[in-house]
Amino acid sequence: MFKHILVPTDGSQLSQSAVRSAVSFAKESGARVTAIYAKPEFRPYYVEGVKIDESVWKKTAELLDQEAREKLGFVRELCDEAGVDCTTLTVDSVVPHEAIIETAAAKGCDLIFMASHGRRGLSGLLLGSETNKVLTHTTIPVLVFR
Repeated sequence: MFKHILVPTDGSQLSQSAVRSAVSFAKESGARVTAIYAKPEFRPYYVEGVKIDESVWKKTAELLDQEAREKLGFVRELCDEAGVDCTTLTVDSVVPHEAIIETAAAKGCDLIFMASHGRRGLSGLLLGSETNKVLTHTTIPVLVFR
């Protein structure tokens, strides 16, 4: 049936539950997993006449990279324990649902397996969840974990 599953994660508790189910589903179906974390795109900005300490920008970028590694590390550990082939990928993105859809298409995934709601705070309530956006903008099947 499904042979290559894209599993987006944001590290939230619901996302981690979805990852556990996705790995179990992949094992049962003999599929491989590509896990993706859509890292917030970091763009330092400058204000004319204000001296900016470059080390602050560098440290922020390092922290974002570390956060991505930790969140994807959780997926990798579960896949390793289950004996599921896993690739992890961090994508810089201001628009996570676009990164998810583009990655699924580029990697040849035949299923996107994701949690019903991400952790996007008030903007998620006002603009809709990333899951809803993926559902409405992709032609690839989406399995929504609740």
